[in-house]
Amino acid sequence: MEIYKTNGDQSDQLVWRTEVVKNNLNPSWEPFRLSLHSLCSCDIHRPLKFLVYDYDSSGKHDFIGEFTSTFQEMQEGTANPGQEMQWDCINPKYRDKKKNYKSSGTIVLAQCTVEKVHTFLDYIMGGCQISFTVAIDFTASNGDPRSSQSLHCLSPRQPNHYLQALRAVGGICQDYDSDKRFPAFGFGARIPPNFEVSHDFAINFDPENPECEEISGVITSYRRCLPQIQLYGPTNVAPIINRVAEPAQREQSTGQATKYSVLLVLTDGVVSDMAETRTAIVRASRLPMSIIIVGVGNADFSDMRLLDGDEGPLRCPRGVPAARDIVQFVPFRDFKDAAPSALAKCVLAEVPRQVVEYYASQGISPGAPRLCTPATTPSSSP
Repeated sequence: MEIYKTNGDQSDQLVWRTEVVKNNLNPSWEPFRLSLHSLCSCDIHRPLKFLVYDYDSSGKHDFIGEFTSTFQEMQEGTANPGQEMQWDCINPKYRDKKKNYKSSGTIVLAQCTVEKVHTFLDYIMGGCQISFTVAIDFTASNGDPRSSQSLHCLSPRQPNHYLQALRAVGGICQDYDSDKRFPAFGFGARIPPNFEVSHDFAINFDPENPECEEISGVITSYRRCLPQIQLYGPTNVAPIINRVAEPAQREQSTGQATKYSVLLVLTDGVVSDMAETRTAIVRASRLPMSIIIVGVGNADFSDMRLLDGDEGPLRCPRGVPAARDIVQFVPFRDFKDAAPSALAKCVLAEVPRQVVEYYASQGISPGAPRLCTPATTPSSSP
């Protein structure tokens, strides 16, 4: 079935096409959501035309019939619980040629409701805080920091690849973080004092308080951390995802839109624990959480593109699909020479949608808008 709205110039514009129901003389189409603007340009009296076809694999579908209505009529006709609305599906050709023709069938509308759709800004104004956590890849594949070819090379002449990405991407994220304090972790390195491999260590070496003041604080901790650790491996990403998922799980249990976590991962490429990472992402997709992966350097990022889920829903090894797409992959090399606005658009392209999508899926509305009281500067008496 196709739905058309009538424009001001009397032309018809397609606004929705249902799925095909094959081999069924009494098809039942899946419920769908459509914005009021798309459906009728927010005019509940605007004529809507419904066309029904019999599917043909050749593409030459057979026209069955049509009927017209308005959004107001559909809403009023299904206003009460259990109340349905019906229309005769008319084929004008048959109606004009056959004296006893009544209809080609009946279309039944089971439900038509209006739902308030909240925006990202609604949630922010309602007190939802965005909290970023930074995770940095310290595996040996990045190269020996003493080498000028290393992605972690600490040169006094110019910032290395990770510092460039931290400043550019972190600076963008900082504008959205509520308190400008970033828990910052490293993974894939041997760390003091025992030099055992860790996949979620605080880069300020304070596990009780891994937060850094602004992105500048993350950079300072990174510079101090790098000479004290040994780049190693493997590139296990699941532990840091699970670590950030823990507070997100606690937040979910509150049933309120108060805090949404975003994990910013900077890595040079291939993931060693792909199965575990997929499982961690699928689990996180059911929590108030998103993941931004920034690819540093020129390595093969095919693993990251797979995790992004743009080619289809990500699934864990057991086949369970992600509840929603929560991963955004950004190849930093594509934006090194681009305008900051282009990088910002890519980095934050999906987070607002993901925030709204999560809370909508949980039936959680924004809190009441909070008014900001301007700070006053005390005056001193002469």
